Amino acid sequence: MAKYCEICNKGVMSGNKISHSHRKSRRIWAPNVQRVRVLEGATPVRKYVCTRCLRSGKVARYV
Repeated sequence: MAKYCEICNKGVMSGNKISHSHRKSRRIWAPNVQRVRVLEGATPVRKYVCTRCLRSGKVARYV
């Protein structure tokens, strides 16, 4: 599955996972991306959209 939103271009971020003893290992944070049918003009298209864009109404969802 895609790891970025096609509406707001939100993608993965990387950083360190830090244990209690302060040892560090690399990890990634991925956005919650859903594959939904949206209206683009007059035609429905499938796009990868993050849940923040779905909730805020940036996308007209096609049912």
